[in-house]
Amino acid sequence: MSPTPPVRRLRLGLPRRVFSQVLLMQLAIAAGVAVLATGLFLAPLGDQLDDQAMRRALAIAQTTAQQPQIVRDLRGTAPEPDGPVQKEAERIREATQAEYVVVMDRQGVRWSHTDPERIGEVVSTDPGQALAGREVMEIDDGTLGRSARGKVPLLDEDGRIVGAVSVGIAYDSVRARLIHAIPGLFAYAGGALAVGALAAWLISRRVQRQTRDLAFSDIAALLAEREAMLHGIREGVVALDRGGRVRLLNDEAQRLLGIAGEAVGRTPHEALGEGRTADVLAGRVTGTDLLTVRGQRVLVANRMPTGDGGAVATLRDRTELEQLGRELDSTRGLIDALRAQDHEHANRMHTLLGLLELEMYDDAVEFVGEVVGDHRATAEQITERIREPLLAALLVGKATVAAERGVALWVSDRTRLPDRLVDPRGLVTIVGNLVDNALDAVAGTPHARVEVELRAEGRTAVLRVRDTGPGVPAEHRELVFTEGWTTKEPPAHRGRGLGLSLVRRLAERQGGSAVVGEARGGGAEFTVVLPEALAEPAPEPALTAAVNTAAEEESR
Repeated sequence: MSPTPPVRRLRLGLPRRVFSQVLLMQLAIAAGVAVLATGLFLAPLGDQLDDQAMRRALAIAQTTAQQPQIVRDLRGTAPEPDGPVQKEAERIREATQAEYVVVMDRQGVRWSHTDPERIGEVVSTDPGQALAGREVMEIDDGTLGRSARGKVPLLDEDGRIVGAVSVGIAYDSVRARLIHAIPGLFAYAGGALAVGALAAWLISRRVQRQTRDLAFSDIAALLAEREAMLHGIREGVVALDRGGRVRLLNDEAQRLLGIAGEAVGRTPHEALGEGRTADVLAGRVTGTDLLTVRGQRVLVANRMPTGDGGAVATLRDRTELEQLGRELDSTRGLIDALRAQDHEHANRMHTLLGLLELEMYDDAVEFVGEVVGDHRATAEQITERIREPLLAALLVGKATVAAERGVALWVSDRTRLPDRLVDPRGLVTIVGNLVDNALDAVAGTPHARVEVELRAEGRTAVLRVRDTGPGVPAEHRELVFTEGWTTKEPPAHRGRGLGLSLVRRLAERQGGSAVVGEARGGGAEFTVVLPEALAEPAPEPALTAAVNTAAEEESR
């Protein structure tokens, strides 16, 4: 036997889609409001109709009691079915569409009634209040059934009570008015419900488009995934609203920009201060893979507008890549220097070989001495004036590269730098960038020359790099220090426009400055001032010994 297929149970509940749930809830709200409004209107309607009927009956009774002829007929005639009081009362009843108009004397005997046979009988309800001079409105049962009644005293010319007038409005007519009003109320309620349903459908359709017909569970899952992704990726994300204010910062963006969550709700310039980074985030600088420097970090930024008028910017940390690129540049410079030395060494060996083959031994000895002396003189000249080994080695290598490129690299006679640098690597970065830029500026020009002057003034280090290139126009002398600004073609491994920006940042980080002007004879002259770049000089041993001896004698 085949197994019995499982029975599928019908599950009742709310639909999963946001569109369906919103529509259902809005329809329920519209229907509830329509029913509640109708109920609130119908609840007092019955009381209002009762009150209107009683007041109408009282008004008819008051009008009847004002007829002086009725008082005279009540006094001068007997209660008869065809008497004058009965005729007048019936005339008033027919004119006002009342159920009955009863005129009674002080004993409560009827002088008029809708049923003539009841004339002369005592009324079925208590007329005491009306005969006591008070007007009465009530809903009560009588011989003609339930009715809305109004009773007033009947007064003669002297104001004495001679009887009473009772007028009734059939309660069935009041109920009929109420029932007659219900279809109209339901029609209005149905119209309001239809309008509400249409509005609910339109709103739900808009919600459906905006939520892309997702379920609430899907939206919750997307939000959870978004939070996990934003705070888990190693890329900074900054979201801005239509007004250009930050509305979201993930953890990586806070780390890269050096700001915290209080930046939310502020513009990039308010949160970061003026600078290229804030300009990139705000959209003032456009493009892809924009380079910017924030603190000691080199960042790559991309900004994408969103459909609501805002934007999302992504930030990637390229500090390590930039460092690798600079190390690659240094390596390539070393390779160029070695290649230049190899070429120069090969040329000199060929020259020496020729002199030996020509048996010009004295000339060969003199040539070798000159070559060795020139190299030794260049290295000694740099190391005597610059005591910092890293800087001296950098300039010796740059001199070799410059010679290969046909550029004369000179160290100024005024150069004097002791071995007391607080941050030698920072100064190496500054000198290397400025010398590289100078070599690029003068390469291929006649009589190309680069001069480096580096001296100490107390604890302040002053660096000047001059070249004989085309110089920097006055209108560009601040732009050259802006991140990403360059007139050169970028290499494959990294971007351009960061070297001079890093030079200025390194100088400003030490409380110094970096400016560019025009050199004597043309070209550019970059000046970097670094206050407190050198440590205090150590005391001389003899002086230290003298001070110690004086201290010992004073202690005795």
